[in-house]
Amino acid sequence: MAVLQEFKCPCCDGAIEFDSNVQKMKCPYCGSEFDMDEIQPQQDGTDGMPQENMTWDTAAGGEWQEGETDGLRVYTCNTCGGEVVADETTGATECPFCGNPVVMKGQFAGDLKPDLAIPFKVDKKRAIAALQDHYKGKLLLPKVFKDQNHIKEVKGLYVPVWLFDTDADAYVRYNATRTRTWSDSQYRYTETSHFAVTRAGGIGFENVPVDGSTKMDDTMMESLEPFNMADAVDFRTAYLAGYLADKYDVDAQTSIARANERIRNSTESAFAATVQGYNTVIPAGSSINLINGRARYALYPVWVLNTEWNGKKFTFGINGQTGKIVGDLPMDKGAFWTWLLGIAGAAAAVAFGLSYLLWLL
Repeated sequence: MAVLQEFKCPCCDGAIEFDSNVQKMKCPYCGSEFDMDEIQPQQDGTDGMPQENMTWDTAAGGEWQEGETDGLRVYTCNTCGGEVVADETTGATECPFCGNPVVMKGQFAGDLKPDLAIPFKVDKKRAIAALQDHYKGKLLLPKVFKDQNHIKEVKGLYVPVWLFDTDADAYVRYNATRTRTWSDSQYRYTETSHFAVTRAGGIGFENVPVDGSTKMDDTMMESLEPFNMADAVDFRTAYLAGYLADKYDVDAQTSIARANERIRNSTESAFAATVQGYNTVIPAGSSINLINGRARYALYPVWVLNTEWNGKKFTFGINGQTGKIVGDLPMDKGAFWTWLLGIAGAAAAVAFGLSYLLWLL
């Protein structure tokens, strides 16, 4: 759910935010900068080692510590049902998913605290610049997408993801062929040899992400990858200051199916890359066993912009760590016909000019 928790500057008591440029908490009023340890004590992310089973241990996240959720309130969007959390002084805000106002619902009640978070590295200025570059040269884009005030509505959102680690033992079979050709004075010959190829072995996976929010499009989140886990830090609520944060509504157990699918596809691709020297290679079957699985709960940084045009919703996402942008752009049919008629008119004028010159000659 979206978090707008406020942190106070120890120097001037102003509201401070996490600054993606300096990777510290920074006060916009007095310019003071603070390390996370100065704002919030170190917190444990888990209360024990996860238990293992044949497929996955989904005991991800940790219990909220006493006092961590004090002062937070939940609002619910009456339009799309998205949940937004703000501090107790906030009377109203906007839904990051549909842009509509949300109203107070009740006291914050979270289930699991995230284990990890990747802090924003791309600030809002860079996110807006990325959107403007994305729109450049697209003459048939509706005007609403290019509107400067609208572009500034981009919001920083921490998206919940489940990160899966596992070892995969695989056995894969392929039907392969190799051909050679030759000819003599009368005929051309082709010989096709058939082979049964097998590959077996183990491969390890770490941090395979699965989107934990139904409000974020899964295809968009996967298209925004990769996120570099080298920048991941132990979760602290201070990282959320100045941003929104969606709470998971798809639990780890439900996400296992998608994790297994991604791991299976990656395993088959990795094994297929080792089958070389053949003209054709066709998978004939595979057996993949996943062991030592575990899941962790993390937050990924994403800049989000929602736009509606002709009754259809368009969402753009920007990787808050790398700046990669994803989103579909519509075409303004009115602008298209104006552009087409303009070309046709120009072509007709050129044709008339050429015919006139030929007549003069």
